[in-house]
Amino acid sequence: MLSQLPALQVVIPLIAAPLCVVLRNKEIACLVSQVVSILSFLISLILLQQVLQEGIISYALGGWLAPVGIEYRLDILNSFILVIISGISSIVTLYSKKSVNFEIESEKIYLFYTGYLLMFSGLLGMTITGDAFNVFVFIEISSLSSYAMIAMGKDRRAVSAAFTYLVMGTVGATFFLIGVGLMYSMTGTLNMADLAERLPKVYDTKAILVSFAFISIGILLKLALFPLHLWLPNAYTYAPSVVSAFLSATATKVAIYILIRFGYSVFGSDFVFSKYPTAEILASLSIIAIVVCSIVAIFQTNIKRLLAFSSLAQVGYIVLGISFNNINGLTAAIVHIFNHALSKGALFLAMGCVAIVIGSVKIKDINGLGKKMPFTAFAIVISGLSLIGVPLTAGFISKWYLVLGAIDKGWWPLAIILLLTSLLALVYVWRVVEVMYFRSDPNSPEVKEAPLSMVIPLYILVAMTIYFGIETSFSAGLANEAAEYILGISE
Repeated sequence: MLSQLPALQVVIPLIAAPLCVVLRNKEIACLVSQVVSILSFLISLILLQQVLQEGIISYALGGWLAPVGIEYRLDILNSFILVIISGISSIVTLYSKKSVNFEIESEKIYLFYTGYLLMFSGLLGMTITGDAFNVFVFIEISSLSSYAMIAMGKDRRAVSAAFTYLVMGTVGATFFLIGVGLMYSMTGTLNMADLAERLPKVYDTKAILVSFAFISIGILLKLALFPLHLWLPNAYTYAPSVVSAFLSATATKVAIYILIRFGYSVFGSDFVFSKYPTAEILASLSIIAIVVCSIVAIFQTNIKRLLAFSSLAQVGYIVLGISFNNINGLTAAIVHIFNHALSKGALFLAMGCVAIVIGSVKIKDINGLGKKMPFTAFAIVISGLSLIGVPLTAGFISKWYLVLGAIDKGWWPLAIILLLTSLLALVYVWRVVEVMYFRSDPNSPEVKEAPLSMVIPLYILVAMTIYFGIETSFSAGLANEAAEYILGISE
């Protein structure tokens, strides 16, 4: 049974999705998504443990061995990402019931969970597969379902946000597919491990350079690095709260994982960073993203939109770490995938609590929230401190490794810029905190705390944000091992 776990990781949610359609019951659909997410989380933990003890796991689908057949290939990096995806999904689905009932029409809720499970299985598949074309297939599964789920938002602008995401996402996926096709035409294989062995023989061909360009741009569109980010703010703002939380914590992070996988493991760091000014380009775009998107976040009046622009800045931090092409930089990128999933997931779940109680997520409507909803407000504060990078929160660990990576790279001015840009995060977090705790609204109706079924999952993420800011052996330790492994492959 244990030998089938890599396949079951993707197959279980994929089968559960149509089951929700067949049953057509919102209560059962919610329960199915919760059970499937928790089961997937347990499977991912077992797979991570197996990888740590035994090394790389290779699973040949249908008994056809790679590179002829499709391979699911697990190493320390993607097994860690699987834990993040399934762990966040477990928390989000436990939280989801009341939020979804509030934001989605009753007769559409079973369809919502169907789409959620398809998106979940697509993200898992993108992460676990060792086949380049399979990555495209799972991109389409996750993307198509996420478009539909964003369009289910209560605001009529959710539909236009979903359409913009559809157009941009389709362009990104098409670029990625063109790049994969060019690689296949030059090497005759789609298996990523096999590609890594065959590509060096054709590095100097124009087809491989064009392939690298198409794949890079396609992935950067998916992860929303400035200036390819235009789809993200509206998508996060107008999507249902559960969708915003899950997408912000996982979808862009899986795209970042694909960037690392293709940049380091498939093409190799010698090709990516030595032959071309990739590091300088990525670093420049990342710094612009961090500064510009943080400044734009400061002036937002809708907190979900503020958090969306904050996510764009945080993506900049992660890609910046990738651009360093050293142990500390790559460790920073990988650990921030984990840490940002915790803090930003918690913030969007908190906004779901606010939305269901107050009916708004605008800054002007949360006056005195610290007294009205003390647990939700405190969760926002702790998660916000993590975004800033305050010590004893998970976000501090990411910033620490980023600074070390910049110093190792010899980019001292960049280390100073990283410290200064944290002040921008302080400004937009303080805007929310100031309104919650230092303004009162005597004319507001009596407001009570959000239901426990929402607050408890929220506080699981908040507790993890603090715990992994203090005890870093799991998060930073695994990220460091993954960075060493990935850099070792590309040597």
